Amino acid sequence: MKILLIDDDKLVCSSLQIILSADPELTVIGKGFNGLEAIQQYQKLRPDVLLMDIRMEEMSGLEAGEQILAKYPEAKILYLTTFLDDDYIIKALSIGAKGYMLKQNYDSIIPSVKAVYLGQNVYGNEIITKLPGLIGKAYEEKALNKYGITEKELEIITKIADGCSNKEISDQLFLSEGTIRNNISTILDKLNLRDRTQLAIFYYKNIH
Repeated sequence: MKILLIDDDKLVCSSLQIILSADPELTVIGKGFNGLEAIQQYQKLRPDVLLMDIRMEEMSGLEAGEQILAKYPEAKILYLTTFLDDDYIIKALSIGAKGYMLKQNYDSIIPSVKAVYLGQNVYGNEIITKLPGLIGKAYEEKALNKYGITEKELEIITKIADGCSNKEISDQLFLSEGTIRNNISTILDKLNLRDRTQLAIFYYKNIH
């Protein structure tokens, strides 16, 4: 099994290589120290699993992962970080990463890499407790990227799907009814939909 390691801390990178190399089934075929190197190395080496940090100089692991998965949807990316950050976890979920682990869980690294290689999704215990509340947000993040809608437009779509009138949406979002109407027109144009009913159906099919 071929592993590519990306971490901006060279000592951590070397330590991870030692840990992984202790298993005869795993071979570290390359290392890099930022997101740009992750993209270059992935294209060159095409590893079975990309084990990558998140916060790095020049380009983050999340930005790199998003670009890699856009070009290689089959890529298996496992994030290994010290940050238990909701926004990072949501982004990792929304771009299609296979896992998110905390670095201090060293005993779990090899089993996690092997599980990701077999196509499983792997999240540490600390992340699993957060997942129920984050999955919906991850779908929303994916919708924002995929359909080119803004967070404000997503709020309006959600309220339309909940059956709110323009006046109710106006009151809840502290915007004028005219602004709400203009936003709805823009949303319908973006999504190539005819009316509020289609918009509500779109929400439940593609976002909710």
